[in-house]
Amino acid sequence: MPQNIAIGFTEGLPITEPNSFQSFDLPIPTPKPNEVIVQIDGVSVNPVDTKRRQTAVHQTTPQILGYDAVGTIIQVGSAVTAFHVDDRVIYAGTTRKPGSDQQFQAVDANLIALAPQQAPAADLAALPLVGLTAWELLFEKMSFTPEYNANKGKHLLIVNGAGGVGSMLSQLAHWSGLTVLATSSPQNHGWLRDHGVSTPIDYHKDLVAQVHRAGVQTVDGVALLYHPEPYLAAASQLIRAFGHIGCIVGPQTGLDLSVIKNKAASFDYEYMFAKTDFDYHMASQGAILSKLLTLYQDGQIKASVTKQFDGINVANLKAATKLVEGGHMVGKVVLTGAFSA
Repeated sequence: MPQNIAIGFTEGLPITEPNSFQSFDLPIPTPKPNEVIVQIDGVSVNPVDTKRRQTAVHQTTPQILGYDAVGTIIQVGSAVTAFHVDDRVIYAGTTRKPGSDQQFQAVDANLIALAPQQAPAADLAALPLVGLTAWELLFEKMSFTPEYNANKGKHLLIVNGAGGVGSMLSQLAHWSGLTVLATSSPQNHGWLRDHGVSTPIDYHKDLVAQVHRAGVQTVDGVALLYHPEPYLAAASQLIRAFGHIGCIVGPQTGLDLSVIKNKAASFDYEYMFAKTDFDYHMASQGAILSKLLTLYQDGQIKASVTKQFDGINVANLKAATKLVEGGHMVGKVVLTGAFSA
């Protein structure tokens, strides 16, 4: 009987430890009525993977991460009508089930989108998690309009603009008409401009002063894609009355939100997995991915892959994870090709 090669762990060890990732032979999953089984040929590594591994407790059942995937459907559940065997699909999945670091994965059909056959697997593997996070943050949480040029005349400041989510967020914001300002190290300012940013900002220096020097007194939205504590004071000065401050990273200490009270500004947390964790509008994620793929095919957004590993195996996953854990990655790190032990 064919086996399902999976890469995972039984306890959260430092990535330098020999057993931080191991190869396991698992059964090929059987789909529930609303699921499909996907044979995966591309995955990516995201910060959420490293955080979940580092905080994992020891257990005998292998824990399989991976929250980006592209692959081909090999089986559909009895209630699935929108997808068929041999369809190429992408998705981000859920933290409540084994992830995409396995050769065959069961995934809810609400979470997937048909992918173009001709697109590179690396690009498709890089799109789902950052695309969903950026779309939900910008258009669902911060209330900007998800249409071409619909937000013209408005401004968005992104803190940590050169990472995976930042690179996608700036492109979507630019497509939707926002004027984008974003922070990074100066060596990445060219990357920012190439991803829709009008005004790159040096995160080492005074953010407020740099925004004002760009001729912008207040912004309609601030996206905090890094620990919010060092940036909340600047965000509270720059945000306009009734504006939105969005965040995807939990604070390491308490946040005093009284600094935005008098502006009646909103503080919005985005967590892409909340929909699957609480069975809330799950089908919207498949729909968002379809919109992202249309923008990708139209050349409005790009996947921003900066490192690709050939072959999905323990050694490559460790190497990719080390890059992400280094904390200074620009763009996305992906693994494509066949699984091997």
